[in-house]
Amino acid sequence: MNDLIFKHWGQPFFFLNGWVGKFRFLMAVVVGIGGLAASSSSTFAAVSKPLQVTATTTMVADLAREVGGERVEVKGLMGPGVDPHLYKPTASDLFQLRKADVIFYNGLRLEGKMSDLLDRLAKSKPGVAAVTSGISESKAMGDPHVWGDPSLWIDCANQVAKTLSEVDPDGKSYYAARLKDVTRELQDLHAWIGSKLNKISPEKRLLVTSHDAFNYFGRAFEMDVLGIQGISTVSQAGLADITQVADLVKKRGVRAIFVESSVSKATIERVSADAGVRIGGELYSDALGTPGAMETLAGMTYDPGVYIGMMQHNTLTIVTALAESNE
Repeated sequence: MNDLIFKHWGQPFFFLNGWVGKFRFLMAVVVGIGGLAASSSSTFAAVSKPLQVTATTTMVADLAREVGGERVEVKGLMGPGVDPHLYKPTASDLFQLRKADVIFYNGLRLEGKMSDLLDRLAKSKPGVAAVTSGISESKAMGDPHVWGDPSLWIDCANQVAKTLSEVDPDGKSYYAARLKDVTRELQDLHAWIGSKLNKISPEKRLLVTSHDAFNYFGRAFEMDVLGIQGISTVSQAGLADITQVADLVKKRGVRAIFVESSVSKATIERVSADAGVRIGGELYSDALGTPGAMETLAGMTYDPGVYIGMMQHNTLTIVTALAESNE
């Protein structure tokens, strides 16, 4: 399987403090939305240079690069390890959104404080789309973490190709060809994950993490999933939640539980201590890893800074910790 390629990028990140900062930020939002709306009549009959694409999360940025190829230049707002649930948009983010020809975001409220702004832009400006907008409500379950199921990520890739083709009709056949390749790679990934997880016996297929970022993964690959904090990391786990999870872990005889790269480890560490169960490793949940920081696990080398590499890392980490053959 060919790994997807992902270039590293940086994004200034700062907080606006005090009433002056809040006022300036509010004005930036108003001006930013006005500027975006003003450009809503723009069309792109031909592309003399790459389309300027802005994406919110690392997963969405990676998908836009893979489908868009050489016809796009993608810049992301959030970097590796950034929790999108808690992300606070900055004035520079609004500037980046205003410059973009195309804007992709995850949707389903993943982007937290940016969600309302992005949803309004999607209704008023061509070339703004939630990649999850092509997924039916019955499949989405109101949960934003759809990338856990590669078959649903294919649906998101279709939405990216559709939006790019609408903005850049001359590139329609190019995007269709890229989409075909991406679809094949994701289908292969889905099959590979299933074959690896088959090493875990049914009674041990319980995945315990900090928050509910793996429900789609569990549904796709027949694993019970338990996140202590719920779907969003905005909520905090209480003592009763921790005690309940610790009791379940002991009852099921779970071999290991897992921390997440973009979430505080404190809750899982408490469950580990209370249940007497080890921490089996770190999973990438709401953000990819550092691009190009190659990792090797179970004899396989991969790049956690791209979607396929991230899914390979998570799968191998789970199997290594939970499968009987690895004891």
